[in-house]
Amino acid sequence: MTSLAQDRSVELSIGGMTCASCANRIERKLNKLEGVSATVNYATEKAKVTFPADIDPKELISEVEKAGYTAALPAPPAPSEAPADELKPLRQRLVTAVALSVPVVAMAMIPALQFTNWQWLSLVLAAPVVVYAGWPFHKAAWTNLRHGAATMDTLISVGTLAAFGWSVWALFFGSAGTPGMTHPFAFTIERTDGSGNIYLETAAAVTAFILAGRYFESRSKRRAGAALRALLELGAKEVELADGRRVPTDQLKVGDTFVVRPGEKIATDGVIVEGSSAVDASMLTGESVPVEVRPGDAVTGATVNAGGRLIVRATRVGADTQLAQMAKLVEEAQTGKAAVQRLADRISGIFVPIVIALAVGTLGFWLGTGNGVAAAFTAAVAVLIIACPCALGLATPTALLVGTGRGAQLGILIKGPEVLESTRKVDTVVLDKTGTVTEGKMTLVAVHLAEGENREEVLRLAGALEHASEHPIAQAIAREAQSKATVEDFANVEGLGVQGIVDGHAVLVGRPKLLAEWSQYLPDSLQQALGTEQAKGRTAVAVGWDGQARAVLVVADVIKPTSRQAIEQLRALGLRPVLLTGDNEAVARTVAAEVGIDEVIAEVLPADKVEVVKKLQAEGRVVAMVGDGVNDAAALAQADLGLAMGTGTDAAIEAADLTLVRGDLRVAPEAIRLSRRTLKTIKGNLFWAFAYNVAALPLAALGLLNPMIAGAAMAFSSVFVVSNSLRLRRFK
Repeated sequence: MTSLAQDRSVELSIGGMTCASCANRIERKLNKLEGVSATVNYATEKAKVTFPADIDPKELISEVEKAGYTAALPAPPAPSEAPADELKPLRQRLVTAVALSVPVVAMAMIPALQFTNWQWLSLVLAAPVVVYAGWPFHKAAWTNLRHGAATMDTLISVGTLAAFGWSVWALFFGSAGTPGMTHPFAFTIERTDGSGNIYLETAAAVTAFILAGRYFESRSKRRAGAALRALLELGAKEVELADGRRVPTDQLKVGDTFVVRPGEKIATDGVIVEGSSAVDASMLTGESVPVEVRPGDAVTGATVNAGGRLIVRATRVGADTQLAQMAKLVEEAQTGKAAVQRLADRISGIFVPIVIALAVGTLGFWLGTGNGVAAAFTAAVAVLIIACPCALGLATPTALLVGTGRGAQLGILIKGPEVLESTRKVDTVVLDKTGTVTEGKMTLVAVHLAEGENREEVLRLAGALEHASEHPIAQAIAREAQSKATVEDFANVEGLGVQGIVDGHAVLVGRPKLLAEWSQYLPDSLQQALGTEQAKGRTAVAVGWDGQARAVLVVADVIKPTSRQAIEQLRALGLRPVLLTGDNEAVARTVAAEVGIDEVIAEVLPADKVEVVKKLQAEGRVVAMVGDGVNDAAALAQADLGLAMGTGTDAAIEAADLTLVRGDLRVAPEAIRLSRRTLKTIKGNLFWAFAYNVAALPLAALGLLNPMIAGAAMAFSSVFVVSNSLRLRRFK
């Protein structure tokens, strides 16, 4: 047996899958090879395969092709290229089907529209729908047949072709083609040869309805890789080398030195050689507090230089950078997430062959009892039409469309039906701190004054000086102060703060050490206030002028006013809240106490967030993750249910299953409630769709249900499914 050390792994892009059972078939095919372990994800259309070193990856591709599908090694990502519109062919077929089906159904259902020879116009309109628009179903059914398998595509194809074929026979060889023929709804149970009935509206409408469901499913699946593209787009595209040349970032090599000016992104991971600044890592980490850096400090690619000019030596490039590793984490989390199979697809593996066998058996029975070819074929067609999965095809997309429409009104975006299953079982909700529970930006939260000082005067002088600085903490003070005072001789004192002349006053704003260098020492009251605020994890700066310390200004990321109420609502749903953050322990504990969270996990790196989620899952918990930063993207993808704040980064939003557009944490419990209600509706729809089949199939097989009544019953089941789904509009 091949040792694990010799095994290799590869990721294949799979094409041609139309349902979850296709993924299962490919998985079984690959796993039959000795030493191969494969996981096929229908949602991402990828197969992750571990195989012995003596097997050529081409053999794996060949096995997939033998199963009737395509496989290829994925091409390197090219974020700069616009992706092709893969939905265009499906959209064209859907538009054609809808445009031609509407008049066919109208003529069949409304006697007033049934002019002389109307049935022949119906044939002309229905033929392109069944043949052209329904071609993907027929092609998939043929592929499945060649490999001895059956899926929902098989039943769709057989049902629509049977209805269409019988209609053609009735028109050309039966009595349905006579001038003045009408299409009555005979709701009496009678035995008839059916030669005067056509079912073109059934064939056309079923094709259109199923195409609509397939289109909306494909559109939501199409977004599976967007998180990776969003991550890769974060990086800088060009970089200025120390010798003045500008080159594409992908040409950087380890050891190269490059320049990062204020406001520019750092091109790759490296170490500062020259200069000092504040680095804003919020786009990458989600944390709002900038990091002060100086020569010798490590910096991460895709973070933003918010202060002075830096010269950086590259230490990691390409796939070795932290950004690339995070992209890999997201990809692994998405690929490793088990594909949720729809109930209809699971049951169809048994249901479809049974229906086809029952139709063939019905045909043989009636022929054997001497009732004639027409009567036998009528009963067999009735079996196929009554089982035609129109209601099954509508069960998921209609509930999803109504549920997502109502969700949009409430500020909730549901990515697709596959995310709903886990909402029912979620028992733990992990919350990122910055931008989720808190506002995600620095704000002036307190002003501690020395005895006799005036708050307005402190803010006027300090705010004017800080307005001249690009530092995020300085900008928070400047926003609050809104000072218009004039600043002269402004200077940034490296690592300590700023100084300058404001309206004739020599003003200092920064660390107490800066004031101490000018013999301006904090009085005991301010020293005590400084220690208290720092113990809470807040950032405090001292202000002094004209030889005296005047105040301590406190800056922090404030809690959203609705966060505490949101935590209470999550608890009411039976969920256990956990605060997970890269921030320090003191800040995390303070925030958790204010909003009512007992469990806190602080000072974690992006990779650690994924491990925390995995650990909770290993304990048997079903985890929901709420976050907004790029560093949350991998954890959002790993979680059983990912919820992204709409005010967060694109990477987090694309990796999540649900997006909370308003950025209000109270929407999270609403999203879980709506998802659970939508899932309940889908399951109710599927139950009744199958129940109607179970009740009607015996009647059709016994010849007590002609195809016309079968078509009407099928249409009624669809109306019921749609009506049941529309109840979601009343969700509050």
